Amino acid sequence: MKARLPQGYSNKGPGNMQSMLKQAQKMQEDMAALQEALDAREYSASSGGGAVTATVTGKHNITKLEIKPEVVDPEDVE
Repeated sequence: MKARLPQGYSNKGPGNMQSMLKQAQKMQEDMAALQEALDAREYSASSGGGAVTATVTGKHNITKLEIKPEVVDPEDVE
């Protein structure tokens, strides 16, 4: 009985290893570029029907936080 490789795989020796390494390196470069693009963006989300809105950067820094006055106890505001 002979073992079979899954469809799409081949046994091309050392040349195949170099090809895989090049592909992995390209994937790393693509991921780095995507990460930079995500880090440069700002994201906003709201909760409570718009009572609270937060804006953050791709690096998880809060740049803006809005809380509607009607949802806050005026005696508890700092």
